[in-house]
Amino acid sequence: MNRIHYLGESWKHLILILGSMIVILPFYVMVSFSLKSPGQIERNEGGFFGTENSMVDERCVKLREPDRNAIAAARDRFEGLDDTQIYRALLAEIETDCSMHPIVYNYSKAFSEAPLLRYLMNGVIVTVSIFVIQVIVALPCAYALAKLRFRGRGFVFGMVIFCLLIPVHAIALPLYIMLAKVGLTNTYAALIIPWTISVFGIFLMRQFFMTVPDDLIDAARMDGMSEFWIVWKVMLPTAIPALLAFAIFSVVAHWNDYFWPRIVVTGNRDLFTPPLGLREFKGDADGSFFGPMMATATIIVMPLIVAFLLAQRRFIEGITLSGMK
Repeated sequence: MNRIHYLGESWKHLILILGSMIVILPFYVMVSFSLKSPGQIERNEGGFFGTENSMVDERCVKLREPDRNAIAAARDRFEGLDDTQIYRALLAEIETDCSMHPIVYNYSKAFSEAPLLRYLMNGVIVTVSIFVIQVIVALPCAYALAKLRFRGRGFVFGMVIFCLLIPVHAIALPLYIMLAKVGLTNTYAALIIPWTISVFGIFLMRQFFMTVPDDLIDAARMDGMSEFWIVWKVMLPTAIPALLAFAIFSVVAHWNDYFWPRIVVTGNRDLFTPPLGLREFKGDADGSFFGPMMATATIIVMPLIVAFLLAQRRFIEGITLSGMK
């Protein structure tokens, strides 16, 4: 019996390890490409970190390629050489100036080819605004569905469950037409307003509030607190684990969202979110600019990974408690 149990556990661990490897593989490739030179990426060599100590930025060389005026001005420095030899000497100097480590090249290009800091700030503004408004809406709704008795409560909760089944893409066109009619496209409002009501947030918080003892709420009512203040002074502090879990879902979803910003941000690059910023490298996606593209993707993903690692324990706790009866 113990042997059968041991084999069963071994298969479980093997499946989990294989699944985790499949999930981690894209991240492995992303980080690895951000550390390599274009040549190593094209040839798929160099291991994880790459093997080249330095590389020549071909774009830098092309932009500084010596012309006739530069050759004429350099004749005094290269006496006895013809124009072809002077051109080669100047080109060699330029190649030396344009030499750098692949890591420096990739990550410097990530910031110089596009206003990445601006895109990151836009991502922070949009995701934080959406999450804060979602919490302001979801907490009272979840409290009412979990702790208040009123006619039609079951029907309202059923509608919340039903709305979970509606895909975002199905309502994208009506939302866009509505925003275009009132002139809100190419604004922060277009990026934020459609997602301020989260039925998933209402459902998650309702499930968590169901675990809160009614005695706690009755005691608050006996102290003279209104239902409004019970939500924010009693229920909110107890819901921190569930809120952290919801924050991870909300921030990750909207930080990585490419579909909706691509629709409503059509001409203003100052409103680009981080995923839209990757489009700055799209025109050069012939292999030579994959390094900076992957460096940009790494920079975009890192805040999410750090946030999840810091909130991992509370995230798991919030998900666990929200699923309890």
